[in-house]
Amino acid sequence: MRGDASDTFAKLLRAHAAVRGARPAFRHKDFGLWRTWSWAEVYGETRAIAVGLIALGLDRGDTIAIVGANRPKLYWSITAAQMIGAVPVPVYADSVADEIAAVLDHSEAAVIIAQDQEQVDKILSVRARLPRLRHLLYDEPRGLDGYHEPGLHALEAIMAKGRAALADPAATADLDRRIDAGKGVDPSVILYTSGTTGRSKGVVLSGERSIAAARDTVAFDSVTDRDEVLAYLPLAWVGDHYLNYAQGYVAGFCMACPESADTAANDLREIGPTYHFAPPRVFEALLTRVQIRMEDAGAFKRWLYRRFMDVARHWGEKIANGEKVPLSARLAYGLGDLLIYAPLKNALGFSRVRVAYTAGEAIGADLFAFYRSIGLNLKQLYGQTEAFLFVTAQADRAVRSDAVGPPAPNVDLRIAPDGEVQFKSPGMFVGYFREDDKTREAMTEDGYVKTGDAGFFEPDGQLKIVDRAKDVGRLENGQMFAPKYIENKLKFFPNIREAVAIGDGRAFVTAMINIELASVGDWAERHNLSYASYQDLAAHPRVSAMIEEHVDAVNHALNLEPAMAGAQIRRFLILPKELDADDGELTRTQKVRRRFVAERYAPLVEGLYGGAAEASISAEIIYEDGRKGKLVGTSRIVDVPPYPKAKEARAA
Repeated sequence: MRGDASDTFAKLLRAHAAVRGARPAFRHKDFGLWRTWSWAEVYGETRAIAVGLIALGLDRGDTIAIVGANRPKLYWSITAAQMIGAVPVPVYADSVADEIAAVLDHSEAAVIIAQDQEQVDKILSVRARLPRLRHLLYDEPRGLDGYHEPGLHALEAIMAKGRAALADPAATADLDRRIDAGKGVDPSVILYTSGTTGRSKGVVLSGERSIAAARDTVAFDSVTDRDEVLAYLPLAWVGDHYLNYAQGYVAGFCMACPESADTAANDLREIGPTYHFAPPRVFEALLTRVQIRMEDAGAFKRWLYRRFMDVARHWGEKIANGEKVPLSARLAYGLGDLLIYAPLKNALGFSRVRVAYTAGEAIGADLFAFYRSIGLNLKQLYGQTEAFLFVTAQADRAVRSDAVGPPAPNVDLRIAPDGEVQFKSPGMFVGYFREDDKTREAMTEDGYVKTGDAGFFEPDGQLKIVDRAKDVGRLENGQMFAPKYIENKLKFFPNIREAVAIGDGRAFVTAMINIELASVGDWAERHNLSYASYQDLAAHPRVSAMIEEHVDAVNHALNLEPAMAGAQIRRFLILPKELDADDGELTRTQKVRRRFVAERYAPLVEGLYGGAAEASISAEIIYEDGRKGKLVGTSRIVDVPPYPKAKEARAA
């Protein structure tokens, strides 16, 4: 598959149907059963969708929104749009109605394909704000039988019309001409950024650039059509569109879609993927689950686990990186693999994983080391939507927990004089949709993309990201303040779900913390503490004392690092509510909107720096069904004595 025959995803799909038509392409679990489609079947179904969309009036250059979770027909709809020359716009399934309306209006979507009744209801509630919308299709019919909205159709009905039309050679020839007419330079997809630092922007990617980037990394990790992935990442996120869709269409591997987000962990174990990606938050949640289970285990199992995890901590990463290790250590590790590591990986669904990546935000070094030490080939990459993901990637046996790797294949990477990371890449975006001024702002005069991240190269060529360039600040005394660095150290502890460090321009560092409800709730039950809600646990003095121990441990670690010794946390509080994307506190990719949180919880910040023993907050919250409410809560503020500057730090 070379040249013009593979410069669009529609052409790639056609080639797979011809070359490996009988190989599995997609799986989906529904009502507890897995169904599999071959590449030939996927090609046929996708053509039916494409012809059905043509009958609805969708044409080259139109935009079509795809709203929902990971479902085969939604992926096929993306390719069907590309067959026609239309531009798909995936939208986050968990977006509230206002967020969906903003994306749909900005992208000028003429047709929307929604997963189910929930998404249809959200779209119908804002339909008056979508004057360009002509047709709304839905995949799952449950609950929609009584709906009679104009332009509302079942996707299956549109596909049935497409199949019938394809019986006519003229319709078949017309679709083939449209596929052949597609060019690699054409817009292939519009992916909206997470909006961590402002309003989301529509990133326009072309087919040839996206495919070139995917080819480079497929070769880098030796990914083949024998691999399999679990496609559970948000459909609208660049990680899913790259790691699953683009790499899947380039390599020809099988994409398995889980039954639901709630069953993804169980589905992962059933599928046993060979190639896997998860953001740090997912790995944190899995480790929390492991630690909770071990606390509930018998005394002998706990001893055995701790004994061999000590072995893994000392030798696991060295063995994974191919370093010289004493025979006695290899034997001990081998026994640990038999008794602990292999069963643990099997329980997590990682038994067959050859390559695993994490990205999206920095991962704590200890968390990263845990997975590598038990034999998971976990690596880091650094990427952006504007790069079509990969900017850097770690090669096998050249993995570090404190860096994100050297430039990915064919990526040109540099550090600007002010410390900003800048790149040129094979998958580089075409521009921001309807925002040429923003496109110019994102580019340097010589054609590099500005990432907005601060970083530097280590002596071995690996890039180290410090934080968002805008977020790296200074305390009043000039001490460097890198909030994400501190937050990641806090989040290694399974009892801490999220943290927001504050300190720029201040006399000292403080932190607002979200506890992990599952972990702390389990701890509370084992210690006979009664509670009815997250807010009850967050206000409990024994929970504060436990979190204080974690903060103290982070301070001890910071004190040993010359650059961070002066940035220890002096005061903290536990937030009375969990940070939530629906309330604007997190992005849809679960990144903290730090500035928004600091403004929203300004009374708590004032309490942290005003010497108060507690502080109160009254904030508006949005429930899952869209209703609004009011949260009133009080947080206890805890003082944490700093460590005197360590000898190691002084010597440095």
